[in-house]
Amino acid sequence: MVLLYKVWKRLITYVRRTEEQEISNLTGLEVKGVFPLVKINNTQNNLRELLSPEQLQQSLEEWTKNNDSLSIKISDRQLDENIYDLLGNTALKIEVVQAVMQRLVASKDFRPVLLFQRLEDFYRRWCEGVFIDAAPSENLPQKKMLQLQAQNIAIGLRQVDINAGLNVLILLLELHRYAQQRDDLKTQIVFYPSGRRHKDNFFTSQLLRVINYSDAIEIGNFCSVVGEFLQGSNFSGAYLGDANLTGVNFSAANLNAANLGDANLSGANLSGANLRCTDLSSANLSGANLAGADLYRADLSHADLSSANLSGADLSHANLSSANLRDAKLSSSYLSHAILFGANLSDANLNSANLSYADLCRADLSGTDLNHADLRGSNLSDTILFSTNLRNAILITADLSYAKLNGAKLNGANLRSAILLGADLGGVDLTDVILNEADLSGVVLNEADLSGADISDAVLFGTDLSYANLSSANLSGSNLSGAILSGADLSYTNLSYAILGGADLSDANLEKVTWNENLEWEDVRGLDKAVNVPEALKQQLGLV
Repeated sequence: MVLLYKVWKRLITYVRRTEEQEISNLTGLEVKGVFPLVKINNTQNNLRELLSPEQLQQSLEEWTKNNDSLSIKISDRQLDENIYDLLGNTALKIEVVQAVMQRLVASKDFRPVLLFQRLEDFYRRWCEGVFIDAAPSENLPQKKMLQLQAQNIAIGLRQVDINAGLNVLILLLELHRYAQQRDDLKTQIVFYPSGRRHKDNFFTSQLLRVINYSDAIEIGNFCSVVGEFLQGSNFSGAYLGDANLTGVNFSAANLNAANLGDANLSGANLSGANLRCTDLSSANLSGANLAGADLYRADLSHADLSSANLSGADLSHANLSSANLRDAKLSSSYLSHAILFGANLSDANLNSANLSYADLCRADLSGTDLNHADLRGSNLSDTILFSTNLRNAILITADLSYAKLNGAKLNGANLRSAILLGADLGGVDLTDVILNEADLSGVVLNEADLSGADISDAVLFGTDLSYANLSSANLSGSNLSGAILSGADLSYTNLSYAILGGADLSDANLEKVTWNENLEWEDVRGLDKAVNVPEALKQQLGLV
């Protein structure tokens, strides 16, 4: 989906550039700042008038000037007419808006607060359909449409209305962003594109209606025209469920407690955005950039986050149950107490991520990079961890019961007091792992590499350690009752205070093993078949 979106964007860009070049060839003018949202016949007489940054700046300043009696020179009706006349047939591009803002800021005639107030009033009335629903004699979109059609420019009534409304929305977004950087303006200019919340209206749907209205003439029209201007804006409490927001720029935007359930945000930029307590359930966020985003207690259940960038994001207490995070980038992200029940995290990068006390029960973590991750107290029961990189991970008191760990890399990991009941660790690299006080009852560890591991005071009741490499491991104080140690390498292993009652040591290598008088050997099986048994141990057990 992400690839298709990128291809689509490039095709649109190519078509627009080709059209601009054709216009330039016909007029001898360089086309900058606007792209057509109208069908244009390629003849000299049918070319629309192009809007320059200078023209737009002059108009914006004129709309706030006073006459001799100190009242505003341009009335509300005149302002409405000017907006449709100036902005009704083209959509502003980011280059022109940036140039206009630079010119305005440097101008002594720039009155940002009054300009914001007048444009906001127009936007509110436009959202209510005041202009397009007006009687024919008062209908400004119709007047502009007829004017363009008289010049043989094919354009519809809704297109004119949408152009004017979206362009005013763009200007309001820019004024808001400018004001929020100024201490003297940040409280005077605060723009809510979706309207303000109040006690009787927790969610606001104004922006969703704008998006759907804009897309009525062409799918993705809102994203193409306004998508680049949404960064740093305030959408808290907005209802945007099922909205098409493909590829939009929401970086550093405030989407706190917004509803984006089932929305299409594939390829969107949400880096640094405030998404605390936001509903993103079943949303399409594939390929989205959420680096550094605040997703505390966000609902991302069943969301598609495949190939998304969540590096450094705060996902603590977030609900990611059944979410698709395949190939996602989550390095250094904060997922403490997050719910990831049944989530797909295969091949994801969680290097140095904090997953402490997270619920990962029945999640798929096959091929995932969890190197140096903090998983203390997490629930990994019945989780798929095939070929997972858990090197140097912290798994203290983690529940790994019945986890599938075939091919996982756990060397250097800290599994102190972890629960591994029924887990499959056959053939796993556990060199230098810390497993002291861990519950390994019934765990399959045959042929596992546990050389140098700390398994002191662990419970290994009935554990299968056949042919495992336990050389130089510390098994002091561990309960190995009924454990299968046939063919295991126990050379240089510390068995002091261990309980080996009923264990099978046939063909085990006991070269230079360490033990003491408190070692319990009662009913040990296969000791007569063990190799390299120390002479002192044979004498203690009466085997000589």
